[in-house]
Parts: sequence; C-alpha cells; structure tokens
Amino acid sequence: MDRSIPGGVYPTMVTPYTNDNKIDYSAVEQILNWYSDRGCDGVFAVCQSSEIFFLSFEERYELLKFVMEHAPKNLTVVASGHTADDLDTQLYQAQRFIELGAAGYVFISNRLAAQEEGDDVFLKNVDRFLNALPDTVFGVYECPYPYKRLLQPETLGRLARTGRFAFLKDTCCDLSMIRRKLDAVQGTGLKIFNANAATLLESLKMGCAGYSGVMANFHPELYAWLCRNFEKDPEKAELVGAVLGYFSVTERQVYPINAKYYMSLEGLELGFTSRAKSISDFGEACRMEIQQMKRVTDFVKEKLELY
Repeated sequence: MDRSIPGGVYPTMVTPYTNDNKIDYSAVEQILNWYSDRGCDGVFAVCQSSEIFFLSFEERYELLKFVMEHAPKNLTVVASGHTADDLDTQLYQAQRFIELGAAGYVFISNRLAAQEEGDDVFLKNVDRFLNALPDTVFGVYECPYPYKRLLQPETLGRLARTGRFAFLKDTCCDLSMIRRKLDAVQGTGLKIFNANAATLLESLKMGCAGYSGVMANFHPELYAWLCRNFEKDPEKAELVGAVLGYFSVTERQVYPINAKYYMSLEGLELGFTSRAKSISDFGEACRMEIQQMKRVTDFVKEKLELY
C-alpha cells in the first residue's frame, strides 16, 4: 500500500449551499475543478472549512462520496469528519469515511482527548484507531475548534514512527516549533503542511511539504507558484510570500463567507451563505476588501505571468 501523500497545495474545502440550505453539489464540482485548474495538488475535504460541525453525519458522508467521485484525477484527496465526542461513534464515522477511498484519513487532534487530558490519553486513543483500521493511511489536523490541540514534537514523532502517518496540517504558526516537528519526523514519510501563510515561505525552506490552509480558497494559484518556485526564483518568492502573508489577515474577516464570495468573483456559480457565520456580518466594506484583494491578486498573477 502506498502510504505517501504528494506535497504541494491542499485547500481546506468550503461547503456551498443552495437557497434552501442544502449542500449545493453543482457548486462543489465547480470548486473542485477550480482548485485543479489553478494548480492545486490535492484537497483537504470534510474539514473545519467545510463546516463539519454544522453538517449531519449523513451530509458529511455524502459530501465526501461526491468529492471522491468527482475530484479531477490530478487532485489527491485527504479527508476528516469525525466530530463526535465519544470514541465509539468517532470510530464508526471514520470507518464509513475511509470506505470511500481517500488517500489519507485525517484525525482531528482535539477529538481524541479532552482539553484537560494529556498526550498519554491522546496516544492511547490513537492506538485504538490504528488497531481497528490496520490498512489505513492517516493524517492529523490541529483543528482550532472547539479547542486547539497542538501536537508536541515528541508526540508527533511517536505517531510518525508507526509508519501509518503521512500528513500533518500544522496550525502552530511558530517557525521554531515547526523546525522541531520537522526534526521529529525526519526519515519517517510524514509530511508537514503549514496552514499559516505568514510563515509559509520560511517553513518551505526548512522542509515543509506544502500549504494546507483557508487562504487557498482565495488564490490557490499563488500558493502553487510559491511551493514550486521558492528555490528556483528566491527573490520573487520573497515578494509573493509577503503578499500572501499580508493577504492572510482576511482569515479574521467573515470566513468562509468571504472565500465563497471571492470564488463568485472568479466566475463560480455559488451562493456565499454559511451555517457557521451570519451573512449579515459580511457587509459592504467586507465585500469591497475582497474585491480589492481580487484586483491585487490579478496584478500579481500578471507579474508572475500566470495568465
């Protein structure tokens, strides 16, 4: 079994809705093709950006099933989705999702131990999953909701040495911590994907495998360029990295509504409502900020000759 996950850009996929608040599968397919056309290497489906804590189990299952059936062949799919509090339900949910055939199933780190529990509990619960699912390639996502459980390098190293883990979506936003994590997994096959745009370029230089974050829902082609060219064109990469880091303050705006709005400016036919955020918070100034980001993105793409 191939346990490797290709490096590159893995957007955290958003979920579009119809006017009657159902998943809009026509728009899901458009988004998948948009990721592919803009140079993404994969997609992280059924994650927090997908609003998994606001989707029923059946909706999450059907969403991943659709993604697996309609994702372009050049996109590697990793996915998560176990949102329950109790491990028995999480294991059942994970088994159902894994049956759909994603290249890796991604643990949500905060689901496997309570906030007050130590890494010994986390590792014990991970072992239960590994034993129950012996033929599965795994990843880990340091999801910030309902609380952020960052993995210590020693803990990550223990996971990596099992030979079962191929993917980490890192959300620590700390280059010194990323360095320690890279050292801990060296030679194991586990690849670290940074979710933070401001530290991305430096982390790529250190050896991170790519980017998996929310801002790839705005201009994934810029992230794809950076991941592929940071060594070949370091001077230009510094400028692109600075632009991406500054743009990433948009994460603090009304996400994921603003990402769906950006996609609509790109010509995708989708609404930009959300179950997690109120559309009333996405006012005129917010929309103008996203429109302005789109104009600057187009300018940068022209300078990079991405047209």
